[in-house]
Amino acid sequence: MPDSIVDFIATVHPYDSLKRDELARVATSFSRRTFAPGDLIYQFGDRLPGLYLIESGQVAVTDRNGDSVSQLGPRNSFGERGLLRDGVAVTSARVIDRPAVILMLPRAEVTRLIADHRAVARFFDRGRGPSDRGGDLARLKVGELLSGKPVSCAPETPIIEAARQMRDARVSSLGITQGGRLIGLVTIRDMSNRVVAEGRDMRQPVSAVMTPDPVTLAPTALGYDVLNIMLERRIGHLPVVDDGRFVGMISQTDLTRVQAISAAGLIRQVAKARDTAQMAAITARIPELLTQLVQARQRHEIITRMITDIADAVTRRLLDLTAADLGPAPAAWCWAACGSQGRQEQTGASDQDNCLILAPGADPKDPWFPALARRVSDGLHACGYVHCPGDMMATNLRWCQPLDVWQGYFRDWITHPSPEAQMLASVMFDLRAIGGDGALLGDLQDGTLDAASKNSIFIAHMVGNSLKHRPPLGLIGGFATIRTGEHRHHIDMKHNGVVPVTDLARVYALQGRIGTVNTRARLEEAEARGVISATGGRDLIAAYDMIQTVRLENQAHLVRAGRRPDNYLSPADLSDFERSHLRDAFVVVRGMQSAVGHGKGMLG
Repeated sequence: MPDSIVDFIATVHPYDSLKRDELARVATSFSRRTFAPGDLIYQFGDRLPGLYLIESGQVAVTDRNGDSVSQLGPRNSFGERGLLRDGVAVTSARVIDRPAVILMLPRAEVTRLIADHRAVARFFDRGRGPSDRGGDLARLKVGELLSGKPVSCAPETPIIEAARQMRDARVSSLGITQGGRLIGLVTIRDMSNRVVAEGRDMRQPVSAVMTPDPVTLAPTALGYDVLNIMLERRIGHLPVVDDGRFVGMISQTDLTRVQAISAAGLIRQVAKARDTAQMAAITARIPELLTQLVQARQRHEIITRMITDIADAVTRRLLDLTAADLGPAPAAWCWAACGSQGRQEQTGASDQDNCLILAPGADPKDPWFPALARRVSDGLHACGYVHCPGDMMATNLRWCQPLDVWQGYFRDWITHPSPEAQMLASVMFDLRAIGGDGALLGDLQDGTLDAASKNSIFIAHMVGNSLKHRPPLGLIGGFATIRTGEHRHHIDMKHNGVVPVTDLARVYALQGRIGTVNTRARLEEAEARGVISATGGRDLIAAYDMIQTVRLENQAHLVRAGRRPDNYLSPADLSDFERSHLRDAFVVVRGMQSAVGHGKGMLG
């Protein structure tokens, strides 16, 4: 029997990576059993003795609710997710159609193989994240860039005393604090330009020359954010604030300790661009940037954040140029992005989704607002962010309205959750302010999330909406690919890969009253707050990481082949290893959809 098992597992990944003597040893550890049609191999909650491998026959795998997860055939493994977590089955498995021969590798042997063989460990590592890159500015948190205690003084401190304090501490800036809270910033340049050059009395309070309410970042922000803000706003110092409390200062000198990245250069060029044509030439390099970042094994959330930051910079530059040309606005306004830009998840293939929120009482038909919307939207289109096919843009009068009208929109969507309302709410719950008066969006979001989270009927409809896009799992352990047209035999990695997770994360955000709009951040927060279980959260985050990583790798592959990046992936282009992991990720997503659909999202 072991000889026949050796010959069989030699064709199955990851065992095919083992040397012949090791393969023979593993073969002796397998047990073999024949099951009749209808036989239950294990059920949800059972203690698993080991990892199962199908030699012949078909096995149906279902989740805890009895919903189908997949049908597996020869050379497919099953049971590993529960086995490697805590040894308890998270699915049920039953033989179908005809007798099946099932091999079982004991848990101890699986553990040994993972410890001794890198290829086996990689196969069972569902996270598939790149190794930690500690010196990478994109991955460092702002708090990790801080060195030493924050240097500050009170607003009534005389200018001369503030200057001495900077000299003695050998710093080029001071935080101006009151009761521990930051109210301003003064730098060496301020001392030169506002004090010495103007012959100011050095006995005056430092508050007279400080920059009030400076731009700040939280310790949890990315180091990459520091570089972007400094380049775009042309500042050299950035205070770090934790819940209003001044905790440190980042200067351009601090950034020399870590490697700057090319995305920052593109943003710097955008900030200086004089017209749309110059910006279009800059954004044309985004596919090249995407490829470089993928090849450098950057995590998907870093890549999409960098790409989105460029879109944000382009949008703000277009807003600034257009507003300067149009003259003073008739009322306050906020330009907000939704969709992938709102979630900071743009890739090499993204359209535009945006809206304008105007001050209460403003006239949306005033020529100033349609002109701003049209010129910025057309500018984005010229820069590669094509017009939204669904007309979800500020150029549509429906999406250029005063705050009170927007509040009415959300109120109606929540209290009368029709299919259209679900679709619109799904898009608009991902809003993020890009330019103008961001307080207008804050006023809209504050009450909306609270009202939506309290309406069980609305949440139930949003749950139903989250199940419309299903992972592309086919029968007999394969993928359900597109059957006709240009993308025949391909998977839509956006609508059938990423969107199901994005929709789930939005439901969890509503259930947990989570204000962030980024998908991965929503999942992490949902797990932290107990909206989903720790194991369910970890599995879904790992699945999302896998799906997004494969999606970006495919886009980079298309760019290297001289083609435009899109969201369509041919499973035939993947290795057995990649197909297996991607399929497992889709299985996790389908299982979490099933849990939400049965009202068990809290148990994920």
